[in-house]
Amino acid sequence: MGKQTKIKAVFFDIDDTLFDSTTLAKMARMNAVKAMIESGLPLANVTQGYNLLMKIVNKYGSNYDKHFDKLLEILGCEWDPKIIAAGVVAYHDTKQAYLKPDPEVVPTLIALRDKGYKLGIISNGKSVKQWEKIIRLGLHHFFDIVVISEEVGSEKPDTKIFEVALKKLNVEPYEAVYVGDNLETDILGANKAGMISIRILKGKHKEGKPAGKMMKPRYSIKKLSDLLSILKKLDR
Repeated sequence: MGKQTKIKAVFFDIDDTLFDSTTLAKMARMNAVKAMIESGLPLANVTQGYNLLMKIVNKYGSNYDKHFDKLLEILGCEWDPKIIAAGVVAYHDTKQAYLKPDPEVVPTLIALRDKGYKLGIISNGKSVKQWEKIIRLGLHHFFDIVVISEEVGSEKPDTKIFEVALKKLNVEPYEAVYVGDNLETDILGANKAGMISIRILKGKHKEGKPAGKMMKPRYSIKKLSDLLSILKKLDR
């Protein structure tokens, strides 16, 4: 007996899938540096500070919580809580202003829910940080499950995090689609797990090319609402 093609569940990445995290991160860091300079950070311009900050982010990772401290250290400055706090406040104020779902996200999720699909999130990152995004986006009530790497002990593209999510919703891999922007984590991981991979062409990863067959998405979309027509085809 062949596999059924009926799709039962739709899983999503968060960053650059449900909202524009690339623009948010850039603006938040730019505004943080500007505020730090206004509070006494000895830099000539914001661009110089942003470039230094990005070197720190790339070295220590986005979840490191001492980026601004390291910036002072690199510049040979003494630790100054006023300057660091100015950066933190500007960063979070900007984040709140930009942390909005893309216009087509809510209508698409409503349509999926009304059609009876189970909905989930599979995301790498810190649990509280990712949940904060979901709640601030106002999307938490749409999802049946949220699986975040910190709690699972597995990060995309490792298949374990996908398998945990599938088990929680009691669906087989071929009954689920996964939508994400990153070829190296989202698409590779979903393909390895046997799910139907859908790449959304947004954010900093949109120009990337698949490095091998396993990174090739089954489908590509430009906006989340395009997902509805793909599901219609899959469910025929």
